[in-house]
Amino acid sequence: MKFIGRTVQLKKLRSEMTSEEMRMSLIYGRRRVGKSELVKQAIKESGIKSIYYECKQVTEASNVQSICDVVSETLDLPKLGYTSIEELLEYIFTLSKEENIIFVLDEYPYLRGSVKGLDSIIQSLVDKHRDSTKLKLVLLGSYVDIMKSLLEHSNPLFGRVDLVIDLKQMDYYESSLFYPDMSDEDKVRIYSVFGGIPYFNRLIDERKSVKENIIDLIASPGARLENEVSMYLNAEISKIINANEVFETLARGFSKFSDILSQSHVSSGPTLVDVLEKLIRMEVVEKKAPINDERNKKKAGYYICDNLSLFYFRYIFRYSSQLKIMAPEMFYDKYIAADFEENYVPHKFEEICRQYLIRQNRSGNITPVIEKIGKYYYDDPKTHTNGEFDVVTLDEKGYAFYEVKFRKKKISKEDIEEEIRQVKETGLNCYKYVFFSRAGFTETETDEIKHIELRQLFS
Repeated sequence: MKFIGRTVQLKKLRSEMTSEEMRMSLIYGRRRVGKSELVKQAIKESGIKSIYYECKQVTEASNVQSICDVVSETLDLPKLGYTSIEELLEYIFTLSKEENIIFVLDEYPYLRGSVKGLDSIIQSLVDKHRDSTKLKLVLLGSYVDIMKSLLEHSNPLFGRVDLVIDLKQMDYYESSLFYPDMSDEDKVRIYSVFGGIPYFNRLIDERKSVKENIIDLIASPGARLENEVSMYLNAEISKIINANEVFETLARGFSKFSDILSQSHVSSGPTLVDVLEKLIRMEVVEKKAPINDERNKKKAGYYICDNLSLFYFRYIFRYSSQLKIMAPEMFYDKYIAADFEENYVPHKFEEICRQYLIRQNRSGNITPVIEKIGKYYYDDPKTHTNGEFDVVTLDEKGYAFYEVKFRKKKISKEDIEEEIRQVKETGLNCYKYVFFSRAGFTETETDEIKHIELRQLFS
């Protein structure tokens, strides 16, 4: 299976693995994000002897016995008889005094949970053997809070970790590499549903339509990913009812704290705060403040940033009873098709365009460099209302305004003039206006008005 993306992380990890010194790496991120595959690919490219063990939720003795078996098999050694993890780790550290050996503990929190003081044990061994071993120790974990705690000043491993990788979802571009033969429009639609999780994207069948992929993978009884979101939430959150309430409210478009509290059935403000903070740490919800008023808590909003979770709660969770008794195609046509094309995908296309701008900015293709990107809050003195522009950037020259259109019709000169007029009426002073269009433009661009067509996002 071809490995896709993660170029930067792969280079960093490979560099650590090929070092002639003892190195310790810490890699964490949500389930299915591709941590294990990243490490396996780095090992493959390094060509270095490796011991790879996936920790289990069993006793210390059971884990130790399993690691012994893996070490014996991998390094072609006689059967090992260690009974404690400390003795076994001591042996592995001494094994690599003469040659590079990579030792991976995948799902480290499971082993940590069964061995009291494991962080201290590893800290002691790292300090003892740092100058004499060439071992490359790699710790992986999906429980982000636990993995982050290993980096805190109070933890014994503080200061011992040489490389930290917080593995995020892939952006729209890297995700599209999993389905390169689809049209650019369908790449936008597929990403809008399945996001940047490699595990999900490997399931996409390019021979099928977007509708067929959605039905087969999530919008039919027994579909491969039908329970993926609920299983992930149940594994991380004890009071799942509150989380479901918050997700359903966010999926309906409510983003302000007061609105979420009033529209959901969460019992109190403090409870809602706890739920939102947990979902943010899980990286399925994000809190955004307008770039022109970042410290104003009242103007901040909460949004589902995990695409599959958003799709699930907007369509599958909401209409779960209907899904159980209707034919999948009938369900899709009635509850998904129109809203998906007219509202859902155009909204996610805005996020894709933000990601495009960030990619271009990091590559040095935008001058002057963008310093902030996000929503812009405005008050309209004429109508005594307020609102937000979804995509605005700030650089040394000032603000640039971006309008994003995912529609079949080309953007005309009149469309552009009307958008600019509306922006100016709010008092937002821009030196540049940029328009993203799925279908293209009827007029050529100018110094003040720039055009970006859909094909440019994938070229």
